[in-house]
Amino acid sequence: MGEAWKGGRAMRHKLLTPVALILGLLIALVDTSPGWDDTGITAMALLASCGLLGAVEPARPWRWALLVGLWIPAINVARHRNFGSVLALAFCLVGAYLGALAGRLAKRAAGAA
Repeated sequence: MGEAWKGGRAMRHKLLTPVALILGLLIALVDTSPGWDDTGITAMALLASCGLLGAVEPARPWRWALLVGLWIPAINVARHRNFGSVLALAFCLVGAYLGALAGRLAKRAAGAA
């Protein structure tokens, strides 16, 4: 079962990586669009998307946080020299690690049933 699990994990990672990149890019494009001034919605979108990715594949939650969250600082630093946007990564990390915890607990509960 260990080998099958590793193969499944690799497949999930291959499928979820482009999803994470696209989610992050979409959130960043909305966040940096003219007239968008709702940081709370952006923060919750980052938290939720990283949380879901962390729950589905909890092995390395930092990976999901970076794949989703690096777009906002990259765009903001390049366009506006806004280095404060790096704080968006904190919401990504919290979401990914909380999601990973939830995913592990759900897996453990399903195994106990």
